Amino acid sequence: MAAVCPEISKETVHSRRSSDCEAFFNPSAEFLADQAVGRGECKTAPGGALLAYSGKKTGRSPKDKYVVAGPEPDESIWWKHQKPMTADEFSGLRCDLDRYLSGKKAITQDLTACADPAYRLNVRVVCELAWQALAIRHLLRAGAEDRQTPSESDWTIICCPGFSAVPGTTSDNSETVIALNFAEKTVLICGTGYAGEIKKSVFTVLNYILPRNGILSMHCAANHAPGNPDDAALFFGLSGTGKTTLSADPQRILVGDDEHGWSDGGIFNFEGGCYAKTLNLNGRDEPEIFATTSMFGTILENVAFDKGSNTIDFTDGTLTENGRCAYPLEHIPFASSTGRAGHPKHIVMLTCDSFGVLPPIARLDSDQAVAHFLSGFTSKVGGTERSVSGVQPVFSPCFGHPFLPLKPEVYGRLFREKLQSHGPVCWLVNTGWTGGPYGIGRRIEVGATRALVKAALDGAFSEVEFRRDPNFGFQVPVDAPGLPSDLLNPKATWDDLEAYDIAAERLAASFEENAEKLGQD
Repeated sequence: MAAVCPEISKETVHSRRSSDCEAFFNPSAEFLADQAVGRGECKTAPGGALLAYSGKKTGRSPKDKYVVAGPEPDESIWWKHQKPMTADEFSGLRCDLDRYLSGKKAITQDLTACADPAYRLNVRVVCELAWQALAIRHLLRAGAEDRQTPSESDWTIICCPGFSAVPGTTSDNSETVIALNFAEKTVLICGTGYAGEIKKSVFTVLNYILPRNGILSMHCAANHAPGNPDDAALFFGLSGTGKTTLSADPQRILVGDDEHGWSDGGIFNFEGGCYAKTLNLNGRDEPEIFATTSMFGTILENVAFDKGSNTIDFTDGTLTENGRCAYPLEHIPFASSTGRAGHPKHIVMLTCDSFGVLPPIARLDSDQAVAHFLSGFTSKVGGTERSVSGVQPVFSPCFGHPFLPLKPEVYGRLFREKLQSHGPVCWLVNTGWTGGPYGIGRRIEVGATRALVKAALDGAFSEVEFRRDPNFGFQVPVDAPGLPSDLLNPKATWDDLEAYDIAAERLAASFEENAEKLGQD
C-alpha cells in the first residue's frame, strides 16, 4: 500500500498556479502546440497537425481502472465490474503525484463538459504533457480563463504519464492506474500516455452524475436535419462500428461523435471535439474527417508516419490499429454551433458483425431496442486484439461497459422511459460482413451503409414491405432505394446456406446467453 499523505488537501493542486508545479494556467491552443513541439513531445505533420506517441499504452487500460470505496460502499455502484481502491490508497497516490508534479512545468486548464448549461460540469485538468493538454482542450470546451479557484461543481483530473504506480498501490501491482474518487471529485491517471483515458474519465463521471438526475448518458453520436434540430438521430456503437463515420454526414448537422445526454429538453453533446479512429482513413469515404488531419493543432496520436518527411500513412497499423485524431468540432464544416438538438426521431444501433449473419439494416420494436441497448453487441476477429483468435462475439452493456459506474439496469430503465415518452424509430445497422464470415465474405461498403441510413432517416422505408427475421425476430426491409435486394437478405449472399443457418443460430444463442448473464450481474 502506498504511504498515506493526509497533509495533501483537496485544494493543493488548485492553489499552485504560480509554482513550478503549474507553470502554465489556461494557456491558448497555439501556446500548447508550440510547447508540444518545443518540448520534443511531438513532430509537426504537413498542414500543421501534431504527431504524438502515447508510449507503450496505445489504448485504454480497463483492467487498471479503480473506484474508491468508502467506509460504507455505495450500493448503486456496479461493484461486480468495478475494482475497489481504499481512500488511503487513493490519498497516497495523490501525494505521490503531487510530489512528482512539483518539479514539472505542468499545464492546468479549466474546461467544461456538456453543451446544455443546465448540466454543465466544470473540469480542472492538470497535464504533464502539452500535447495531452491540447488534445483534451479539443475534446472538451475551454472554460473561464480568469477563474482562479475551483467552484463546488469542479472535478479535478491529474494526468501523469511519466509516473509509474508504486508496487502495492493496487491489487494487481500495475504501473498504470486510473482511479476515480466520487466523494472527492477527483480522478488520478498515471503510467499511461493515452489521451483517451482523460476523455473517458470525464464520461465515466457523467455516467455517475446524470442518471441520478433522470438524464440518460449515452455512448453515441448524434446529428440532425439542416435547419431542424427536432429531426435528430442517435448513433450507438462500440469502437470501429462506424459511429463517427456515419454521423459525419454533410447533408446533416453534426451534434457530436461520441457522448451525449438525453434530458427532458432533448439531447446535448458532452464534448467540444472528436476523437476519430484513423486506420485506413481516406478522403473518399470520410472526406471531412480526413481533412482535419492536415489542419493546424489536430493531434494525430499513434499514427504511423515517414520519419524523414513526417508524411502520414493511415494504412499502417503495425504500431497500433487504434490510431486517433483529436480535433475541435469546428474543424467539421457542418458541425452544430450549439451542441444541442431536440428529442431523436431515429435511433441507430451499429454493430460490426464479423459472423456475416445480420442484415445491413433492420427495424426494432421498443422491447428489441432495449434488449440490443443492454447487449451492445459487436464482434472481434483474430489479429485486431491480443488474445483474440477466430471470430468472437463481444457484448458491452449500453454500448459502454468500461465507462458504467452504475448497474446497466439504471441506464436501461432510462432508455425505455425515453422510448416510451418520445417514440423514436429504432434501427439495427450492421457495418460488418456479408456473403460469409470474416475471411470468406466481404465487408459491407461504407457507401451502401450510408445509403441505408439515409433511407431510414428520410422515411424512405415507410412504404416498403418488411419481413420478419426467423432467427432474431426483427423486421427487415425487402427493398432499398438504389441497392441490390439480396444485400438485405444476408442468407442469400452466402454460397453455403447450411453454414449460414448454423452461424445464425449460434449468434442468436449467444444473445440469449448474454441476456441471462446480464440478468445475474
